[in-house]
Amino acid sequence: MKHQAFNPYLPDWEYVPDGEPHVFEGRVYVYGSHDRFGAPIFCVNDYVCWSAPVEDLSDWRYEGVIYRKKQDPSNPLGIRSLYAPDVTRGPDGRYYLYYAFDFMGQMGVAVCDSPAGQYQYYGKVRFPDGHIWGTRRGEPFPFDPGVLTDEDGRVWLYSGFATKVPFPASRWHDLGNEGGVVLELEKDMLTIRQGPKLLFPAKGRAGAFPGHAFFEASSIRKVDGKYCFVYSSEHNHELCYAMADRPDGPFSFGGTLVDLGDLFLCGNTEEARGTNYLGNTHGGLLQIGADYYIFYHRQTNRSSYARQACAEKLERTPEGGFRQAEVTSCGLNGGPLAGLGRYEARIACNLRSKEGVGRYDCPRSKRAFREHPYFTQTGPDREGDGDQYIANMRSGASAGFKYFRMEGADGIALELGGRADGTMEVSDTPDFRILRAAVPVKTAGKDGLFSDPLEMPSGKQALYFRFQGEGAVDFKAFTLFRRQNADSPAP
Repeated sequence: MKHQAFNPYLPDWEYVPDGEPHVFEGRVYVYGSHDRFGAPIFCVNDYVCWSAPVEDLSDWRYEGVIYRKKQDPSNPLGIRSLYAPDVTRGPDGRYYLYYAFDFMGQMGVAVCDSPAGQYQYYGKVRFPDGHIWGTRRGEPFPFDPGVLTDEDGRVWLYSGFATKVPFPASRWHDLGNEGGVVLELEKDMLTIRQGPKLLFPAKGRAGAFPGHAFFEASSIRKVDGKYCFVYSSEHNHELCYAMADRPDGPFSFGGTLVDLGDLFLCGNTEEARGTNYLGNTHGGLLQIGADYYIFYHRQTNRSSYARQACAEKLERTPEGGFRQAEVTSCGLNGGPLAGLGRYEARIACNLRSKEGVGRYDCPRSKRAFREHPYFTQTGPDREGDGDQYIANMRSGASAGFKYFRMEGADGIALELGGRADGTMEVSDTPDFRILRAAVPVKTAGKDGLFSDPLEMPSGKQALYFRFQGEGAVDFKAFTLFRRQNADSPAP
């Protein structure tokens, strides 16, 4: 690869959640919604696309804006927000973009001759009599499309949103929200041939997957000739999967693919003991050769409205399923990061306060997280020239980075800001039972460089940083280096 690959895998100024990866014409294209940093709601920006060559998942290219909110005739003023999309190559060889405007209750379609060219409005998913899906009482609520063009040319569209509370508008009350559904489309990619059919009942309904019932984020792929459905569960911070022999089911629950806080991994189910802050997540499977990856998103800025794209490599089970992936800093890298060099703090995969973590998607204000660390940036939403970092690390707060291939680094230098007086402890375990470094820290509102000797064992290792002291540290970056002698300064 040209570079090392990190999580998040896009630049630090980019906020693309709900990422659906697809391989078209030798490149991986990621289609997602588009958050605006600092916005009070989801998905304020227009759709953009990023792509990378299949042989180098570190080399992401910005394809630009591919579809604008105002292009849909039902949203001429751009008031509605474009939520999670998906793309498929239709039987005619063109590319079809499926989307839903926030909670409008309709599914739109745009079309293009190339994967990342300018998509043009095409129409709304509709029934054979011409009425638009979502405009009649009792129809399943159109939301979060996942679309598959099968080898036989048949087109399958998945959708669903199992709401926790009733919608506030009366028309929305008339639409169903029983779980995830499937529809088959005609070759015109708009007309419903059959369905909607309920496949994935919501929590509390007969047939729901116990403990991991469907909530939202429909995504569909073929795996070894079977149909693999990926979705966000009732917990809202994990992606699960289910398998079937047919595109219209029945599906059997497979397990958890990834969880933002590594819950359900090693038996931990207590949210406060998660490894990272929780909120919604959404993504899809990517297959390159024999390798599979799960794409998902994380939360930043103490809210669910500035989410960033991440990915992890998956391991298969002997039965043909997938094991749950651990959240890491090196998901697409193909292995641990080099144990020498400079690393931005924003690639931390674990982040906790002294008291644990919390959920950003609960009805709590930012004041509720004023004692907690968080990922953020200075200034407004922008393209290019990012400066994302971890803010507000108070005493007992920790940040974890996994994994590194340690091969001789014996010094560490920290780039820190904020106002704090104390020590940044460094360990290779999250309980800090053995300290590998203890870096004295004293900041006074200006960024500074603080270094200390480092004693790390060789091999694949995690790095954890914990601040102990007064005030709050802004963690910008760290450098692993070899000292020339005991008195030499950090690089």
